[in-house]
Amino acid sequence: MQIILLQDQDGLGSAGDQVNVKGGYARNYLIPKGFALKADKNNIKHFQEIARLKEQKKNRALKKSTELSAKLKSLSLTIPVQVGEEDRVFGAVTSQDIAQQLNSKGYEIDKRQILLEEPIKALGIYEIPIKLHPEVTATVKLWVIKS
Repeated sequence: MQIILLQDQDGLGSAGDQVNVKGGYARNYLIPKGFALKADKNNIKHFQEIARLKEQKKNRALKKSTELSAKLKSLSLTIPVQVGEEDRVFGAVTSQDIAQQLNSKGYEIDKRQILLEEPIKALGIYEIPIKLHPEVTATVKLWVIKS
């Protein structure tokens, strides 16, 4: 029986593949669980339309992320912090602080998108990577200065 996989299945294939399986396996397991559709003319057209729409959505998100990346490369953030003796920072600059700065500048960036390995605990200039899309990573220059 010819079926179209809706989800990745170990040993069979990935989502969107047309595969040939035994009739009982398709009728009793794959189709009722929602893992596959019978590969008739209507389902093939429907699945191709869904795949085309997903591809368009993915391309729009990639284009939007690329444009945002170009804007963020020219952006420079400044975060003033309190310091003690020998310029030791009280507390640390975290991804939450950076996200708040970006949001105040008009960029909708979530703190989970900021790839900060550990909080910043010293004054200086840092290059902060921001993951906008699985294929697009932007960097922002961050200045940590005395307040």
